[in-house]
Amino acid sequence: MNRRQILVSMAAVGALATMAGAHAQATFPQKPITFVVPYLAGGTTDLVARVVGEHMSRTLGQPVVIENKPGAGGNIGMDVVAKSKPDGYTIGFGAISTNALNPHIYKSMAFDPRKDFTAVSMLGYSTIVLEVGKSFPADNLQEFIAYIKAHPGFQYGTAGAGTSMHLAGVMFAQMAGLDTIHVPYKGSVPGITDMLGGHLPAMFDNLPASLPHIQAGKLKALAVAGSERSPSLPNVPTIAESGLKGYAVDPWFGVYGPAKLDPAITAKLNAAINKALSDPAVKDKLLQAGFTPKGSAAQDFEALTQSEYQRLGDAARRARMQVN
Repeated sequence: MNRRQILVSMAAVGALATMAGAHAQATFPQKPITFVVPYLAGGTTDLVARVVGEHMSRTLGQPVVIENKPGAGGNIGMDVVAKSKPDGYTIGFGAISTNALNPHIYKSMAFDPRKDFTAVSMLGYSTIVLEVGKSFPADNLQEFIAYIKAHPGFQYGTAGAGTSMHLAGVMFAQMAGLDTIHVPYKGSVPGITDMLGGHLPAMFDNLPASLPHIQAGKLKALAVAGSERSPSLPNVPTIAESGLKGYAVDPWFGVYGPAKLDPAITAKLNAAINKALSDPAVKDKLLQAGFTPKGSAAQDFEALTQSEYQRLGDAARRARMQVN
């Protein structure tokens, strides 16, 4: 085969690839899409997935079915996504924990978040709140720290080992010089239930799940873990503002498909997600729940995932985090 024939052949292959991508985008989806949420129903990820998924289903013309697969800090659900067929019909609700933190603190992982997923779009940010029961003898962070120093071995809960809430708790104890014991739950709801029942004194939790109880006066928000105050709790200071300068944990969330997902399908899913996040009704519902929506291009979300993998690895090593 001479050079001209090779060039013609390469052009033909390129044309076929373009036609295949256009066909995939034009025909997708032809059946329901499964949106895997790797946490229990009722938490932040579940709430956001259902609100965004409902809007996506109207845009795409097919149902977006939420499937909760909790366990192992979100690893079980995301492993389902990683091992699914790359046809766009299985996507997952990934997070700062599942796709950046967990690989550094779990002794074994069934997937590599740097290689086994296709980043589709960012969804936004949540706020982590440090909360206590309504009768707890502390009304601000300094009183809370003083109480823990007087009660070494103090127990606090989170929605799971390896979550961003776990990181927030470990960093807090380390920076404040506290002796604490982490109590991991399988999601926010069981931890909140124990707090309301007086069985757990404090919790680091994603705000959307706890906000209704804080607003009802059943739980007290002492501080938020992010770099800025939450619009949903404007009178609650950040942990950094309350004395731990330099402290900040800002959890992000997004949608991933399995590796080698067709770029045309990725683009169609990305467009549907960003359309949902720009809808005023969706934005309002998420903001009221304590979640800050923010979409992105697929390539920007991929870049964020890779950079956060490195950053969170460094943070986990400094905090000496490990999950058996």
